[in-house]
Amino acid sequence: MELEKYSIGVGDRFGMEGKAQVRALQEAETMGVRVVPVWNKSNREHSIIRTNPQDARKEAEEAVQRCGWKHSYYVDADHIGLATVDRFLESSDFFTIDVADYIGKPSPPESIAAFMKAMEQFKGTFNIPGISAPIVVTAKLLESLAQKYLGAIGEAGKVYRHIAEKKRSDAFVPEVSVDESNAPQTPGELLFILAAISREGIPIQTIAPKFSGSFLKGIDYVGEKEQFAKEFEDDLAVIAFAVRTFGLPRNLKLSVHSGSDKFSLYPLMHQAIHKFDAGLHLKTAGTTWLEEVIGLAASGGDGLALVKELYGRALTRYDEMCKPYLSVIEIDKSKLPSSEQVARWSSREYVEALQHNQLSPGYNVNFRQLVHVSFRIAAEMGERYLGLLRDYRTVIESNVTLNIFQRHVLPLFVGKENLSRPRRNTAAAGASV
Repeated sequence: MELEKYSIGVGDRFGMEGKAQVRALQEAETMGVRVVPVWNKSNREHSIIRTNPQDARKEAEEAVQRCGWKHSYYVDADHIGLATVDRFLESSDFFTIDVADYIGKPSPPESIAAFMKAMEQFKGTFNIPGISAPIVVTAKLLESLAQKYLGAIGEAGKVYRHIAEKKRSDAFVPEVSVDESNAPQTPGELLFILAAISREGIPIQTIAPKFSGSFLKGIDYVGEKEQFAKEFEDDLAVIAFAVRTFGLPRNLKLSVHSGSDKFSLYPLMHQAIHKFDAGLHLKTAGTTWLEEVIGLAASGGDGLALVKELYGRALTRYDEMCKPYLSVIEIDKSKLPSSEQVARWSSREYVEALQHNQLSPGYNVNFRQLVHVSFRIAAEMGERYLGLLRDYRTVIESNVTLNIFQRHVLPLFVGKENLSRPRRNTAAAGASV
């Protein structure tokens, strides 16, 4: 199973937006660019929503059938380890192996010694095509990298082999995620992480490294874009070199776990992947849920009433909602509107506060982040929430398709400006103020 050059994670919290997501990628195909969908959903999300991995598979299959999608599609066991992988084995064919908890944990001395001996040939100074500065490798650097990453890569190997024992090794796409380390990997670090992965016998097709800056949930990149662009290009060069040097799969590509909506980075990423003729996997699934909330708010009536209530409950349970995401959100509580304020909002005011349009004076980055991490409350509402999603299909599906196509696929994969920027929700524009 070989993952295509361009792919996008289109996870769906409540499993109702598959067709709208596929339509966005069909729009891209009319412009000559094929981007394949990967429905990703983590064990934690399944637990909160009370779904199971088979539900994600069913949604994907129904969406591609209903839309007439003729190309590949995948279902990702997102951020799994040995403790959680088994429930995904039957339904998934893409596995994001998350080893963040093992970074820095000790590895057996004999493993460190063997790794250092295997990497002896790289000691000294050498150049990687596409990177301006030479890579300087010392015994001290190799030992430091081995102590930091070998235990984590060893754990990834255990997970991969466990999956391969249950499924054919050529029947799934393996990804290794090291993006939750404390600091971004240098080109030299990434090179030797890939060397360790190769030695573990993991035929990874995507690697998710750590970049500089903050990749927060549902909002744009926070950091120095020039520094990100340099790191991104360096990583592309390292991957190309590692494929040739370590015998890794020829379609190995970067996976960017974006936290959703890193719009300011898309032009830089587009330029780089075309410069290197490289593939890319973008994981940007979370905002599909926000487009549902926006659609309900824009529809007014009971939809608006429900999302006002949802926010009020999120505010009351602020610490509970935020605790699992403290490393990937930055909310200024003093800038959150009160539940009383939100209760008085019109459809337009709610939409403008939540919709990711930085040119809008009503946009509230703190409000957006809190709603983003509060999908648990919608899950608790059960049929009240799901019933309204069914009632307001037209508005919601339009939101989901436009968001993925115009705001993600166009600037990143097609290389065109968002054709509707700044986008205004048509339903909200017609709502009474």
